[in-house]
Amino acid sequence: MNRETRRLQIAGPAGTIELAIDEPAGATLRGVAVLCHPHPQHGGTMDNKVVQMLARAFVQLGYRAVRFNFRGVGGSTGTWDEGRGEIDDALAVIAHQRDAALPLALGGFSFGGYVAAHAAARLAAEAPIERLVLVGPATSRFALPPVPSDTVVIHGEADDVVPLAATLDWARPQALPVIVLPGVGHFFHGQLTLLKSQVVQAWHQPRS
Repeated sequence: MNRETRRLQIAGPAGTIELAIDEPAGATLRGVAVLCHPHPQHGGTMDNKVVQMLARAFVQLGYRAVRFNFRGVGGSTGTWDEGRGEIDDALAVIAHQRDAALPLALGGFSFGGYVAAHAAARLAAEAPIERLVLVGPATSRFALPPVPSDTVVIHGEADDVVPLAATLDWARPQALPVIVLPGVGHFFHGQLTLLKSQVVQAWHQPRS
């Protein structure tokens, strides 16, 4: 993301997992945010612009932002596992980066939203996270679990990859609010700054 970004490798369930870590400058650390990238078989990596903008939002909020490559992407070893192993990858990164003294947030874009939601659900019983951010979650392509009522969900009105209607259909039974950005497509072209501001604003709003 910038020259201060720290890159490292950790052991994961399918071998090596590549990480990129950004820290807030000159501020007390507020928490840790682990962020999941879009579909590996469609060019998704931890350097995706939406994921990088999520990282910038969390750094602004005072969080250590941790991005990582799923198995078989970049410096991460292994092969695509249809979403199952990718959730295990996320849980391995969380276990490595989680600090018992700090809140943990999870975020994800598109397929990464599916992974983040499932990782949060698995952690709910024993080590619940602080909050979840889902951007353009892949609700039309993968089965997302129900999520906590304070989850931040942001979707583009003109999303041609994951139709807005699919996310509304998923959110409706949960009475879960969805922030809709008018005229915005799946990859938030030209609207990344708006996306960042929406994440920051939503984080500061009182939770339900």
